[in-house]
Amino acid sequence: MGLIHEIDFGTPAALSDKTITLTIDGREITVPEGTSVMRASMEAGIQVPKLCATDMVDAFGSCRLCLVEVEGRNGTPASCTTPAAEGMVVHTQTERLKTIRKGVMELYISDHPLDCLTCAANGDCELQDMAGAVGLRDVRYGYEGDNHVRAKQDSGINAKWMPKDESNPYFTYDPAKCIVCSRCVRACQEVQGTFALTIEGRGFDSRVSPSAHELFIDSECVSCGACVQACPTATLTEKSVIAIGQPEHSAVTTCAYCGVGCSFKAEMRGEELIRMVPWKEGQANRGHSCVKGRFAYGYSTHKDRILNPMIREKITDPWREVSWEEALNYTASEFRRLQYQYGRASVGGITSSRCTNEETFLMQKLIRAGFGNNNVDTCARVCHSPTGYGLGQAFGTSAGTQNFDSVEHSDVVVVIGANPTDGHPVFGSRLKKRLRQGAQLIVIDPRRTDLVKSPHIKAAHHLALKPGTNVAVMTALAHVIVTEGLQDEGFIRDRCDWSEFEDWAEFVSEERHSPEATEDYTGVPADEIRRAARLFATGGNGAIYYGLGVTEHSQGSTTVMAIANLAMVTGNIGRPGVGVNPLRGQNNVQGSCDMGSFPHELPGYRHVSDEAARDVFEKMWGVTISSEPGLRIPNMLDAAVEGSFKGLYIQGEDILQSDPDTKHVAAGLAAMECVVVQDLFLNETANYAHVFLPGSTFLEKDGTFTNAERRINRVRKVMTPKNGYADWEVTQNLARAMGLDWEYTHPSEIMDEIAITTPSFAGVNYPYLDQVGSVQWPCNEHFPVGSPIMHVDGFVRGKGKFIRTEYVATDERTGPRFPLLLTTGRILSQYNVGAQTRRTDNVVWHPEDKLEIHPHDAEQRGIHDNDWVKLSSRSGDTTLRATITTRVSPGVVYTTFHHPTTQANVITTDYSDWATNCPEYKVTAVQISPSNGPSDWQVEYDEQARRSRRIAGHLEAAE
Repeated sequence: MGLIHEIDFGTPAALSDKTITLTIDGREITVPEGTSVMRASMEAGIQVPKLCATDMVDAFGSCRLCLVEVEGRNGTPASCTTPAAEGMVVHTQTERLKTIRKGVMELYISDHPLDCLTCAANGDCELQDMAGAVGLRDVRYGYEGDNHVRAKQDSGINAKWMPKDESNPYFTYDPAKCIVCSRCVRACQEVQGTFALTIEGRGFDSRVSPSAHELFIDSECVSCGACVQACPTATLTEKSVIAIGQPEHSAVTTCAYCGVGCSFKAEMRGEELIRMVPWKEGQANRGHSCVKGRFAYGYSTHKDRILNPMIREKITDPWREVSWEEALNYTASEFRRLQYQYGRASVGGITSSRCTNEETFLMQKLIRAGFGNNNVDTCARVCHSPTGYGLGQAFGTSAGTQNFDSVEHSDVVVVIGANPTDGHPVFGSRLKKRLRQGAQLIVIDPRRTDLVKSPHIKAAHHLALKPGTNVAVMTALAHVIVTEGLQDEGFIRDRCDWSEFEDWAEFVSEERHSPEATEDYTGVPADEIRRAARLFATGGNGAIYYGLGVTEHSQGSTTVMAIANLAMVTGNIGRPGVGVNPLRGQNNVQGSCDMGSFPHELPGYRHVSDEAARDVFEKMWGVTISSEPGLRIPNMLDAAVEGSFKGLYIQGEDILQSDPDTKHVAAGLAAMECVVVQDLFLNETANYAHVFLPGSTFLEKDGTFTNAERRINRVRKVMTPKNGYADWEVTQNLARAMGLDWEYTHPSEIMDEIAITTPSFAGVNYPYLDQVGSVQWPCNEHFPVGSPIMHVDGFVRGKGKFIRTEYVATDERTGPRFPLLLTTGRILSQYNVGAQTRRTDNVVWHPEDKLEIHPHDAEQRGIHDNDWVKLSSRSGDTTLRATITTRVSPGVVYTTFHHPTTQANVITTDYSDWATNCPEYKVTAVQISPSNGPSDWQVEYDEQARRSRRIAGHLEAAE
């Protein structure tokens, strides 16, 4: 097993369907029209020397190494900027070219330190490679980059080279080694879209600069790694490579952070991970990454990881380390005792949206076949269950309609309740690129996110609605489209039920749904809604992307149906560039839903009351499956407080920090007799656990994740599990302890069972995934190569269903005591409850959660920037520091929930979506007041957590 090497073709691929034929070094080559001579040569296996060219950015033509000769033309044009033409005859290696290239390389080397033997890029340096490629053996202009001496006498610096910039925690910048190829600058602009880098100075004084700042850490750089990946020398180098050395083998795997599902090469030396490099063949990310996937993998070896199983009889006792056998036998014995004593329904489980499809499938199988009930739920319900319900009702499927490539064909994009530049940054970069190419953007969000306005992009419309009024705004948009006759009647008659459309159209046409009538309570000017509606209906291909700001409301399912209505009425379904696209939060939220993690659904979204669906599993598993839906997480907690629910197996979730109304969650957990937590760290939920089973990271297991575009991606094991077992093996061993005869030897066998029992996965297996890279479900006899775009010729349910979307205001209201509305979200550098990212250097950018408050609201309360404030609601209170900003509107405050010291969910209420119980995180009535520091509750919580993490025989464990 060696390193996976990807070919760099020098320039991006041309997308034309028309082809041309040319001759290069005597070979006839046929390529798409618009292909560069360099790429055509590379595709033919002819290596043209290059330094400034790379296929991740557009051609630049500055290094002058890739010169070629073209018969019939004067001069020596750069092959990267010269389009291939029909009949063209090209020569890449002549005496004239050899002389020119060697002279160019002499100039580069004369201005470069020759410390190759001790350079971190030794063995992986394009400058080194190109010097060899052109046969450079002597330099006439001096050595060791004397022109890079920049020590100023008046600065007090007495060094030969300019000092390195070590401010970024993950990579270093060494200006002495910069060859000013501009690849990093172009990657920052074209790939990431941040525009944080530039070239300053002229001639020998030229160098890369992070904007107008001296240090990377102080600049607008978002540490996505695109510049490091693009750099051909050691100018920008991962600190891990400097510390450890070059990798010697690699494997392609899938990132375990957000729902984009980026593919990476995990580059290793032995069992030590050196770096994660975005894989260019990754169909979700196309070779790009963000700071989390690229760099924030250090949690996998963090000292806080628990590697041995632990047991305690009472949650006030210290933990006691035990063997795997004792821990699993104890757990099995306790669950059997509880079921004997309190009934079969007294125990249940929670699957993880962080674990693989195979592990989630086994978890729900254990609960249904081993526990004998349907008491299984997942964090996916507290984020995107309204997506499943709403899209299922309208279209017949519970997932998004497009692939991420589709955005390249969009003309108008609506982003509602999502912040992709922070929450789904790789997709956010692709969206920004499309906007720079001319697409129009409509942002519907109470907060002014980066997409509203940032370098080189600006939204055409920002509908800054009052939190909780999504349904009213979406229906008002539909009102304009229908009353002004902007609907796509041909699509509606062909693809939807016309009588249902007429009923819906009559509903939305009512004057009470007009922008003028809704303006008072949505806060969105009527004219803005009218102009946005006209743009979406008439602007070409219209795509809608949405996130938790849609689903985490009491009317989350209603808003999803309203989004589906808007897509159907404008005909924006079933082709590239359009569609309804939920941006899933965690890496396998889609997969955990697909695998049957809900108490009412078997794998493949088949209701447990469906006798035929149950029969498939009953015959394969040799058990009887209950036809009655089980308990959702809130129901489990309620039943625990009431005394009827006693045992819970939680795999890879931290419900105490992530679920709403923290005090109620704590009360439910404390009332149980056996709480089992399987995780990497002693998380907040483990404060109330009786058994702790160490989990494994995505680097330590094989399996698959399913991302937000329904893409099933392989996860590949690159190191031995530090805890001894992958998570699927832990679940299997527990099943065996409970008397089940499971005999899986590899996750591929679990996927084979999934394919047999789940129609949308029928054509999926590991050999096929290894062959094609990834596939989007449904993948079966009807769609043998998968389904990049859904509902092409018709909806899964037959005719698309228009559904009335009556606006019902949330029961959570502002008033004299709680006059402000709190909404929550994520930030780029941190992830979800922060259990992983807080154990990496990402804390440099976000060491604590802060409360964003508008200057007007802050002035009224005597609050200054960075002051401690008390955040209170009807559910509880906490304290945190304030950030005064116009990102939020007056009357709205915003915070993140990445740090347990803040525990933002102690504030949120237990209101939830009417159809799915998805919590209403996004609308909480609050009051803000000055504070001197942590609240009494925070002090008590911190003390309880500290006591709970004691391990007998060890120093007190610290979070």
